[in-house]
Amino acid sequence: MNDFANIRTLQQAIIEFSNPDKCIEYVVSMRWPDGVVICPICGRNDVTWLLTQRKWQCKSKHAKRQFSAKVGTIFEDSPLGLDKWLMTAWMIVNCKNGVSSYEISRNIGVTQKSAWFMLQRLRLAMKSDDSGMRGDLVAP
Repeated sequence: MNDFANIRTLQQAIIEFSNPDKCIEYVVSMRWPDGVVICPICGRNDVTWLLTQRKWQCKSKHAKRQFSAKVGTIFEDSPLGLDKWLMTAWMIVNCKNGVSSYEISRNIGVTQKSAWFMLQRLRLAMKSDDSGMRGDLVAP
């Protein structure tokens, strides 16, 4: 699963993004396409997966040695789970008439203010620059 192209219907999106492990797997495949997870602080690639906490731990001794898939992305500093973020992204990409923060709020069960915040971050990440290159998950 590398993009939203494989998920055609709302029902498929709900099923796909309801599992937290699949959400992490999706973000990892987008962020580290070669499959090697790299520490965002020191750059080491020999990190350990902590199954019960659903995050990695770097083998170097430094501050913030434990990190999740959200660190360094547009999802960082958000208390909302990846399930809500990915469902919102899917809705933005697949609703041909656009989607409002009120609609997101009703559909994923967050406040309208949270939905507006999510839409702003996702739209910024999806924005094209002058060269035609699409944005990505990495925080600006």
